[in-house]
Formats: sequence, C-alpha cells, structure tokens
Amino acid sequence: MKRIHNKKELIQKRKEFRKNMTPAEAFLWRYLKAKKLNGKRFNRQHSINYYIVDFYCASEKLIIELDGQVHFNLTAQEYDAKRTEYLESLGFNVIRFENKMVFECLPSVLEEIKSYFKG
Repeated sequence: MKRIHNKKELIQKRKEFRKNMTPAEAFLWRYLKAKKLNGKRFNRQHSINYYIVDFYCASEKLIIELDGQVHFNLTAQEYDAKRTEYLESLGFNVIRFENKMVFECLPSVLEEIKSYFKG
C-alpha cells in the first residue's frame, strides 16, 4: 500500500513549519497538544500525500487549517478549495478557521472542533 502520511521527503519542511508556527497556530496548539481537548491526540504540521496540514487528529480523521492574510486572495482560495476537496475525497473532515477567530472566539472554535469528535 502506498504511504500517504508523513512522507519522508517532507520531513525537513514539516520540521521547519513546526519551528516557525504562526502566532495563531502556536496559540491553538496550546489547547490541542498533549491530548488536552477531550483526550484526543493531535499532530501539528502533519503531511498527507504532498499536503502539509496545520493540525491532524488521526482517531477522528480530522484536519484543522488556520487561514491568515495570505489565504484571502483568489489564487490562494482556489488552491485551498482544491486541497480541501482532495483531502475530503480521502475521507478526512477539513475545518478552517481564520486566525483572528482563534484569538477572538477560542471557546467557539474549540466547540466546533469537538463537534467533529465521534466519541
């Protein structure tokens, strides 16, 4: 079977992304790491095929993406839509939040994430 998770050729890029998280990613990570959210294990900067996602929960097949200013132009939105469609075609749920929502509405963001948990 073809490996789709954490391809070896993306190790350096994933490490670089983890070392240079955006402020919103670092803030949300505090609430997701070490099974803090309902005992669910999340990974940050996890790759699925050649896409590196911000956060991934394997038990729930859940991907969380945070969008900053670079995502607010047509080219980026088209790329994000194509990427989301591909990941959903593999059976993953993809949810997106604007960075400012993470800072301004954290309880709502966490509740929405939890709404995707099966058990």
